[in-house]
Amino acid sequence: MEPLADPAERARSSGTGNPPQGGFSALTPELSVYNLDVSLQFWCDLLGFKIAYDRPAARFAYLVLGEAQIMLCQLNERWNTGDLERPLGRGVNFQITVDRLPTILAALDAAGWPLFEEPSEVWYRTGPVESGQREFLVQDPDGYLVRLAENLGQRQLK
Repeated sequence: MEPLADPAERARSSGTGNPPQGGFSALTPELSVYNLDVSLQFWCDLLGFKIAYDRPAARFAYLVLGEAQIMLCQLNERWNTGDLERPLGRGVNFQITVDRLPTILAALDAAGWPLFEEPSEVWYRTGPVESGQREFLVQDPDGYLVRLAENLGQRQLK
């Protein structure tokens, strides 16, 4: 299904759902994707996001997972700043803090989805302390790099 071509028509097209509970995030990336349905299977079925609202004729969906928010839109060439080729999003990874990694890892494993980087415990200096997280990286169907992290708390500098 090709998205509507006219930007105004796309923005006003009918859809389902509601704005995210608690309001919109101050920064919400919108990822251009080759096939919205394939992307939704990855982001929702494997990572656990839910569709807050969508506009199917525009091939657009606004997703939430806890406090994380992200938009997916099937390529329509409106905001392309250059040629697009896989993997998309080179040079960026999207860190998403989740409550627990095992459920997501199990879903990815059951789907045979490869990890970009295996889970590991890492500690990052954050001012006068270190903040820890268990994290792994995976690429979505279009090649965007996603870092999922579970908070391990803080500790004094070693």
